[in-house]
Amino acid sequence: MLLAGLIARADLPGLLQALSLGGAQLLWLVPYRVLFFLLYAIGWRALLRPYDPEHRAGVGYLFWVSAVRESIDRLLPVASVGGSVIGVRLLRWRGIASGPAAATVVVEILLTLLSLWLFMVLALSLLIEHALATGEQWHAATALRLAIPASVGLFIPIFLVHWLRRGDVFGRIAGQLRHFSGLDRLSSGAASLDTELRACLGRLRPLAGAGVLEFLALLSGSLENWYVLRLLGHPIDLRAAIAMEGLSVAARQLAFVIPGGLGVQEGSLMLLGHSYGINAELALALSLAKRMREVLCALPALLSWQWLEMRRLRGAARGQPE
Repeated sequence: MLLAGLIARADLPGLLQALSLGGAQLLWLVPYRVLFFLLYAIGWRALLRPYDPEHRAGVGYLFWVSAVRESIDRLLPVASVGGSVIGVRLLRWRGIASGPAAATVVVEILLTLLSLWLFMVLALSLLIEHALATGEQWHAATALRLAIPASVGLFIPIFLVHWLRRGDVFGRIAGQLRHFSGLDRLSSGAASLDTELRACLGRLRPLAGAGVLEFLALLSGSLENWYVLRLLGHPIDLRAAIAMEGLSVAARQLAFVIPGGLGVQEGSLMLLGHSYGINAELALALSLAKRMREVLCALPALLSWQWLEMRRLRGAARGQPE
């Protein structure tokens, strides 16, 4: 594996020494992650409000669902889509119809793509500024080369939004599948999803609010870099922390087919850390600290979800669904 290879090539005693410098204070990353999920939950709640005026799925419930979704995408080999499917299922537990639930999840994914693009552009700008200020021409040239595909990447979420607003995308897909399956119900559900998507994308104020909150959630990860490297004895400023976070998150998302982005996050942090005088061992220690936080946040979410699934199965077997 790429991650194992990177660790094997590093100075293992130096890596362990760097992690030991952080000690128990690294555990503060776990409660800090609450901010990330809370921002996502508030934004998701704004999208759901027209479909759930009774607040059956409130911010607290959406906070938990957001944690479950990320845990599935991060720890399970589902190519970063399994969490969205489970998110729709968990919304249905609160009585929200499949069409509106799926529509808000699809819109949230589009907003995440746009937020990720903005974050990547911000990170590239800060990296170029740093490279030019320190006379590192090679790093500046590399960042400028990355800026070209990054600018083109903006058209992906814009095209998807235009595509979903103007046509019956899922209806057409279902129509093609119906020829093979013969299920009329599939077409009716897809048509409902298309309708709800157009309605969701037409509500500009909730869209803008959710988009801003998702961007702030992504940005909040930068403080993890700043905090961990400070504990490890190599403090950096907030600009460097934002640049490292934005580009490492972008690299991980692009490599979504790799479970957990194993090795991708580590490699990108090592490459970016070199620009800021951070050696390979410190960059790996930073990545492992973030991995530790990831696991400690994900396991309770996954276990609670499985426990509730088992309760519902037992209730259904007794004829009394939970």
